[in-house]
Amino acid sequence: MSCPINTEDIAKLKMFVQFVSAQPTLLNLPQLKFFKDFVEQLGGKVPEGGNFENASAEAKAESKFEEPPKQPEPEIESDPESDIELELLDTVIEGDTDPSQEMGEENKEPTEEETDQAGDFRGKGAAAYSNGDYEDAINFYTQAILLNPTHALYFAKRAQSFLKLKKPNAAIRDCDHAIKLNPDNASAYKFRGRAHRLLGNWEEAAKDLRQACKLDYDDEADEWLKEVTPNAKKIEQHKIKQERKKAEKEIKERRERVRKAQEANKRAAEEQEKRKQMGGDADDDQDFLGGMGPDLMDAFKDPEIAAALQDVMTNPANMMKYQNNPKVMNLLTKFAGAAKSMGGGMGFPGMGGMPFSFPGAGASAQSEPTPPKTDSKPKEYDDGLD
Repeated sequence: MSCPINTEDIAKLKMFVQFVSAQPTLLNLPQLKFFKDFVEQLGGKVPEGGNFENASAEAKAESKFEEPPKQPEPEIESDPESDIELELLDTVIEGDTDPSQEMGEENKEPTEEETDQAGDFRGKGAAAYSNGDYEDAINFYTQAILLNPTHALYFAKRAQSFLKLKKPNAAIRDCDHAIKLNPDNASAYKFRGRAHRLLGNWEEAAKDLRQACKLDYDDEADEWLKEVTPNAKKIEQHKIKQERKKAEKEIKERRERVRKAQEANKRAAEEQEKRKQMGGDADDDQDFLGGMGPDLMDAFKDPEIAAALQDVMTNPANMMKYQNNPKVMNLLTKFAGAAKSMGGGMGFPGMGGMPFSFPGAGASAQSEPTPPKTDSKPKEYDDGLD
């Protein structure tokens, strides 16, 4: 199996491992926490040390910061229609469950003889209805429908008979078919409205009865309309109230989503700014490590060099303490040269790429510090004697 990492990246990784091996406390830097976690997951132990307490404390404080949870707002409870104080509930009946009645042959064109025969059956049905024989009336109207299924009034009259037998669902089926044949049939709207009223469908009942009175005013239809209107209005107002509550809830939820998104963006920006202030750009640190040569990496194995490097990394001003130490200054000079070749000032990992220069950075890496110049002529002193 071939290695999925290219040779250049492997070389950089090797130099990085050599670098932290010489000074393992560098893994306590916040930017290298991912590598420290990796080492510890494999059973390794990273020694404590390094003056990184402030940065670590800030990072821990930042990671532990949590916005206090908001108390959830109470849900807007929907009021069930059963809580509405409706009238006439004791007169509502159970719907019938009989099989669908015969509706005749669809698209049939009756002959003149069939039309006359259907008219005769209609007359017999009306007579039976007047006598209170509602089953017979239904049978006669059914015969008329089978002969002439194009006549909307036959279906409406049969629906009227079904209502007398407390079969509102059958009546609704007949009225639906009658309205399909003739949308302006007032009787079909009237009887369908009455059927809905018996089932407790107050809104549908009011709608059909209003339409019936609009098409052909009828005192009985108007009386039925007045009966169902109070309940229909209560239900209508209840639905308007529920729709308003639903709209208000959706607006509130949308505002909350926007607020959370704005807060998340703000926190992300603040965290990014804190990371910059604490440790700088980790990519710059990695570029710097990868740009060092093997000779510099080997130098870090010297305990004296490693200690001096950590001292300078902790506080760049401490570099002045090593002015008279050729070994340390030679290494720092090489560091300066490596940083210069990378196109900028020198930056240590964890220092955010902060540029600074070294005295004597332009000198050769192997040269000794230049001794101070002295005048060839001895300086004369006045001891106060004549």
